[in-house]
Amino acid sequence: MRIINVFAISTLSASLLLLSGQSFAQDQHHAMPMPQQSGQSTEVHDDHSQHQTESAVATTAVKEKSMQPVQQEQSSSDEADFAAHIKEHGGQIYQQTTVESKWLRNNDGEGVLKSKLETRIGTDENKIFIKVHADRVESEQPEYDAKVLYSRNVADFWDVQAGLRYRNDQNREVDQDQVDAVIGVHGLAPYFFETNAYLFVGQDQQVSFTLETERDLLLTQKLILKPYLDLNVIFNDDSSYAKKSGLNTAQLGLETRYEINKKVMPFVDVAYGYNKGNEETAWQPQSSSENEWLYGAGIRFKF
Repeated sequence: MRIINVFAISTLSASLLLLSGQSFAQDQHHAMPMPQQSGQSTEVHDDHSQHQTESAVATTAVKEKSMQPVQQEQSSSDEADFAAHIKEHGGQIYQQTTVESKWLRNNDGEGVLKSKLETRIGTDENKIFIKVHADRVESEQPEYDAKVLYSRNVADFWDVQAGLRYRNDQNREVDQDQVDAVIGVHGLAPYFFETNAYLFVGQDQQVSFTLETERDLLLTQKLILKPYLDLNVIFNDDSSYAKKSGLNTAQLGLETRYEINKKVMPFVDVAYGYNKGNEETAWQPQSSSENEWLYGAGIRFKF
């Protein structure tokens, strides 16, 4: 009986030991793979992230390389467009000539024939102006002046001009021919007044300033009013036929023209004029100032 009890206890203890060993082995089996699986997942995740980063860098590099030729082509295209614009709009040489002749009479019935020629040639930035004026009073010899001016564009609608003026008056006994240096501006003043302002410096300490301004007012596409103002200011004059200093002459007028076309334009003109007169010299008597109305008609050609 005792032997049986010992055997039973030994059998029970062996069974418990076997069961405990199997449970420990199962727990160790289930517990050990966990770190290995976690490590594998991390490595896979890191490999995937690195692959995405390398792909993004490669894609960016490809895009940059592909964009470089496009940018170069765009730059070349812009330069070509700019060159074409300069050639067509800024570098093109053009020419325009205006010829005008009008007959004016004053209150005393005395008449004067005034003729004008103006031609310009060049580009938008650089031009040459040639201006010729001729006046012939009844029963007198004609007097005229011619200007040759270089014109340089310096701002929107404005040119600076410089050159020479030649004057000839066959009614004088001396100093019939004179030459002056000229500097001035040409362009559009505010409210579209076409303006020419010049400073003249010549022999015998002659210094003068002229201002011419005008504006077109369209009544219809063909019937146009043009108010205008011409001023001549003398700063100094020690010549043989000296004029009085200050505002020497002024003319305020209104021209009404009908444009048959853009090349032929007849007109009528009404103006009020002021003349301060001349200084007394060895070659001329002193003359007083006078005011007068002027009426006339003329024709203008453009081509």
